[in-house]
Amino acid sequence: MDLADKSQPIRPDEGFDESALEAFLKDSLPNLSGRLIVHQFPSGFSNLTYHLRFGGHEFVMRRPPFGTKAKSAHDMKREYTILKALKPFYPYCPEPLAYTEDPSILGCPFYVMERLRGIILRKNLPAGLTFTPHEMQQLCETLLDVLVELHQIDYDKAGLGELGHPKGYVRRQVEGWSKRYRDARTEDAPDFEAVMGWLAAEMPSDTPSPTIIHNDYRFDNVVLDEAAPQKIIGVLDWEMATVGDPLMDLGNTLAYWVQADDPEESQLMRLMPTHLEGALTRRELVKRYMSKTGRTADDFAFYSAFGLFRLAVIAQQIYYRYYHGQTKDERFKMLIFGVHVLEKAATRVMNEGFF
Repeated sequence: MDLADKSQPIRPDEGFDESALEAFLKDSLPNLSGRLIVHQFPSGFSNLTYHLRFGGHEFVMRRPPFGTKAKSAHDMKREYTILKALKPFYPYCPEPLAYTEDPSILGCPFYVMERLRGIILRKNLPAGLTFTPHEMQQLCETLLDVLVELHQIDYDKAGLGELGHPKGYVRRQVEGWSKRYRDARTEDAPDFEAVMGWLAAEMPSDTPSPTIIHNDYRFDNVVLDEAAPQKIIGVLDWEMATVGDPLMDLGNTLAYWVQADDPEESQLMRLMPTHLEGALTRRELVKRYMSKTGRTADDFAFYSAFGLFRLAVIAQQIYYRYYHGQTKDERFKMLIFGVHVLEKAATRVMNEGFF
């Protein structure tokens, strides 16, 4: 049974000049002949991801979304450079193959990388795939361990010492995401002012041991081996990677982690099968991370609340584009519901502590 992640026909208004892309690929990559076939991977709310086929060759192309976007977001060259540098140290990175910012091809910068063929878990398991409780536990442990591997890479040896500025990282994150939320808020969105004020008051000092952080690490950004689905063979979507506090990275991951005992409204916005029997809880993930890394946090509430807030900002920024008619993608319509749920969850952490 073929459980590999499937591409689909290109969504309306997200097509481009395929002949120009074909010519670029034939100039840039060896041994390509025949006709280019382009489909689109259906998931994701940020950069657009396309499936390219030339006969027996398969590639993936990443490009920014159509419409208005944040000036510093969707930096294709940065993402490509990170993959180039990390690949020798972190085998889960897909191999980057070609990059261009020539506007005559697609009208925007983009890059092409190898396709890592495998299973990507989304809201529910694909038909034909099951995990026993023990297998689900092992998969969650592996997911956490692969993140730990990233955090243990010497970023200077990888040539990524200039990737970020760890001094003042937490403060910049709190201030920057607060500004982004206020700029993207629509009339139907919560104000988040209490949460933003609490984060500003409770932020920890700079970590003495910053690391490379992925900043969007979750189940649907990893690729599982088709033959052994508990094995991770790839980590995708590096657009927000930087050097900073790894506990912030873990907090961002946990923002997506809807577990079986969470409220019904949280279950409705679940994006991954983290509710299945055997899946680690958020507390168990934090405990395992601290055990493997030797790091400590007196109270993980700040990192958890920030992760929930940041996820709300991301959802609100995308919803803003839909609200103002900058995109017609109907998937974005319900994101405002998620923003409200995340505001309640962040408030609960703020008042009751990490859970």
